[in-house]
Amino acid sequence: MDHTTRRYNGPPGQEDMPYLLTPGPLTTSQGVKAAMLADWGSRDVEFRKVVADIRNGLLAMAGADETYECVIMQGSGTFAIEAALGAFCPSGEAKTLVVANGAYGDRAAKILEKIGRPVVKIDKGDSAAPTPEEVGAALDADPAITHVWVIHCETTSGIVNPVTDIASVVRGRGRRFMVDAMSSFGALPLDMRDGLDVMVSSSNKCIEGVPGFSYVLVKRHMLEMSKGRSHSVVLDLYEQWKGLEANGQFRFTPPTHALVAFHQAMKEHAAEGGVEARGNRYARNADLLVKGMRDIGFSTLLNDNEAGPIIQTFLTPRDPNFDFEHFYESLRMRGFAIYPGKLTKRPSFRIGTIGKVDETVMNGVLAAIRAVLGEMNVTDLSPLGA
Repeated sequence: MDHTTRRYNGPPGQEDMPYLLTPGPLTTSQGVKAAMLADWGSRDVEFRKVVADIRNGLLAMAGADETYECVIMQGSGTFAIEAALGAFCPSGEAKTLVVANGAYGDRAAKILEKIGRPVVKIDKGDSAAPTPEEVGAALDADPAITHVWVIHCETTSGIVNPVTDIASVVRGRGRRFMVDAMSSFGALPLDMRDGLDVMVSSSNKCIEGVPGFSYVLVKRHMLEMSKGRSHSVVLDLYEQWKGLEANGQFRFTPPTHALVAFHQAMKEHAAEGGVEARGNRYARNADLLVKGMRDIGFSTLLNDNEAGPIIQTFLTPRDPNFDFEHFYESLRMRGFAIYPGKLTKRPSFRIGTIGKVDETVMNGVLAAIRAVLGEMNVTDLSPLGA
């Protein structure tokens, strides 16, 4: 039967589709969905006001002062990442240091290699956080490093990296500091004035919009200096910025429905209480889920002081009756879509705790997991390979 037409047996509130317990796309509110029911002209004054409100609102949410700009880029988060790397990272003898502890740090390094920008990497594997001391030592050892790229929440595992402490180290050595805050911005505290020169995120994460665009917050003088540096026409941040500043319009067709949905999502984010309240709800979700999974018998990849409230990684059980595809599809039939953990080196799966979900949904997925394990006759939940 077609998944798009099947009626699920899970809790109400998500129509005929499962709750998306992933790092994005994620479950959105009825208000965000309703915002997409109207069609907008991309050049109309009303739509251009929506775009201006989004740009100003994102700057305010990030604590940015008047020296920063917000540039919206069509496409997923990786589009804005490549746009930022291509705009700001040096060529020639200068280098960019990528601090990697998962697939998304590795992806940034791969992009730099692809576009011919010199890159060096601190590789922490996929479940260990970098320390400020390690970053400082790398900068001291190589004066050619001028820029540093760090992931805030690395959703390969869910680990949260100490970006504020690293920012202090980078700033103290006179280098540029750039942060991929894709899966954290809007829920975890982040202030551009703490030493962030560049921050990148996207529409379908903690602000709870839908996929379609991403954005870069950056020091204005860095944008100005980037003129002519981009390797791409469509990913040229400087030209995108100049277009938005000139008339409020995108150079190419914007994702109008995603933008008006995000505009509504920002209103709901503020009404909930902003970053602190959004983060607290996610933290309650995470605490309930992790405790419930441990009570069932699962082990987590990360310790509690390492894992953030965005996504939780659980180690695959060794029981021979456990089959992930069966587990996944059975949970989906019960109204919950989780996320494979195949990006980590250890066999695992992930369950997101962000989106328009709360303790009721977490209790629902825990009950569904117990039922599916019974259905599969899984009794040994000790980790595979332990």
